[in-house]
Amino acid sequence: MSGASQRVPLDLHVNGEAHTFQVRMHDSLLDVLRREGYTGAKRVCETADCGACSVLVDGRLIDACSTLALQVHASRVETIEGLAGAMLHPLQETFLRHAAAQCGYCTPGMILSMKALLERKPDASEAEIREVMTLCRCTGYVKPVAATLEYRDARGQKRPERERRE
Repeated sequence: MSGASQRVPLDLHVNGEAHTFQVRMHDSLLDVLRREGYTGAKRVCETADCGACSVLVDGRLIDACSTLALQVHASRVETIEGLAGAMLHPLQETFLRHAAAQCGYCTPGMILSMKALLERKPDASEAEIREVMTLCRCTGYVKPVAATLEYRDARGQKRPERERRE
């Protein structure tokens, strides 16, 4: 068996469940997740520029397209599929209420990037939200930003005075 096709075990906790996947040495985390049915992370740019492939690894936002799967061996991975339990996560509900998705292709990465930002910096400004938000060709960002600001404020954070729309 050639080295390129040889498979090795990869242990991950995906959305709270332990798994051992058989992966090739060159598989990206995105390859593995999508092959295993976690299709919320999307393949778009494959250069870590757009954020559509965003997932949380040990609570840290990463681009799954540019991360070798074996680099995250024994880690906790959270995908959009694991964000909701029996009910939608409050951030997902806010996006839904604001109609913050057009085609929806980038929405999973957008929601996870906003979750990661607000966990790291609960009082993030509108400018910081816009800077971290994944790329989107459809929305113009107005509704996703408004949804994120509402979610941020609902978590008990005060909105900075006079945030300017950019």
